[in-house]
Amino acid sequence: MTNLKGVYPVLVTPMYEDESINWDGFRQNIEYFIKQGVDGLAINGSTGEFVSLSKEERFKAVEVAVKQVAGRLPLVVGTAAETTEEAIEYTQQAEETGADAALLINSYYAHPKDEEIYEHFKAVAESVSFPIMIYNNPFTSGVNISVDTILRAGREVKNITHIKESSGEIRNVRDISRQGKGFIKTFCGADDMVLESFMVGAEGWISVAGNIAPRIAKDMYDAYAEGDIERAWELYDKLLPLCNFLEGSGKYVQITKHAMDLKGLAGGPARRPRLGLSQEEQETLKHLMGQLDVLTSFSRNLPLQ
Repeated sequence: MTNLKGVYPVLVTPMYEDESINWDGFRQNIEYFIKQGVDGLAINGSTGEFVSLSKEERFKAVEVAVKQVAGRLPLVVGTAAETTEEAIEYTQQAEETGADAALLINSYYAHPKDEEIYEHFKAVAESVSFPIMIYNNPFTSGVNISVDTILRAGREVKNITHIKESSGEIRNVRDISRQGKGFIKTFCGADDMVLESFMVGAEGWISVAGNIAPRIAKDMYDAYAEGDIERAWELYDKLLPLCNFLEGSGKYVQITKHAMDLKGLAGGPARRPRLGLSQEEQETLKHLMGQLDVLTSFSRNLPLQ
C-alpha cells in the first residue's frame, strides 16, 4: 500500500462566477502544488466543498486529478456520504479511477453512535482494497469518535491504515499514535496544532493552510522530520497566524479560494449558501499573506504537463 506521510494540501474546487467548476484551473492548481514539492494532495474534502458538488462533479474531479497527477505523488480522495451505500460507491469509484487512498468521515447528519460509525467504516473499507484514512471531525460531523473506536477500526480492518484527527484534542493524537503503532498512523487535521501533533506522533498533515503557503508548510514538516526542532518552531510561528485565521473564521473555504485568486491561481466563489469575504476579512488575509510573502507567486498561464 502507498506510504502516506508529510504535507497534503486539501484542495479547493475552483469555480467561475456562475458557480460552475473551472476544470482547467483545477488542473493548473494541481500542477502548482506538485511544483511546490508537497508530499501528496487531497481532493473532494470539506475545503473542496464536497457536500455542494453533484455526484457527477465529484466523480469527474477524481478523473481529472488522477490524470493530472499521473502518479507523481499520492492522491487522497474524500469519499464521504450520508449513507454507507453512497460512501461505498464514491470509494469504489476513487479506487477504480486510480486514486491512492480514500478519506472517509462518518455520517454528518445522522449523528451515529460509535458502533454505527465502526460498522460504516468497516463496510466501506471492505468494499475496496486500497488504504482508507478515517476522519474524526466533531465540528463538522457533530460526533467525536472515541479513541477506542478509532483503534478498533485500525486493528480489525486491514486497509484502515490512517486517521485524520481534527478534534482539537492533542491527547487523541498522542493516544492513537502511541497505542496504534503497527496498524494505524495519525494525520493532523487541525491547522492550529500541527507541530504539536507531529511531536506526539502524527506522521502527516491534511492541510488547509498548505493551499496558501505550501512551501512553508513543507519546510516546517521537513525541519521537524530532520530533527531541526528550532527551525520547525520558527516556521510554525510564522505560519500560525494564518492557521488561526482559517480555524477561527468559519470561512475557511472562502478564505482559501480568495487566497488562490490572490496568488494568481484558480479559486473563484464558493457555492451558496456560502458568501464571500467581507472587506475586513479580505484585508486581514492580504496582510497575513504579505507577511508570508506568498502573494502572486504563480501564473495560471503556464502550460500544463
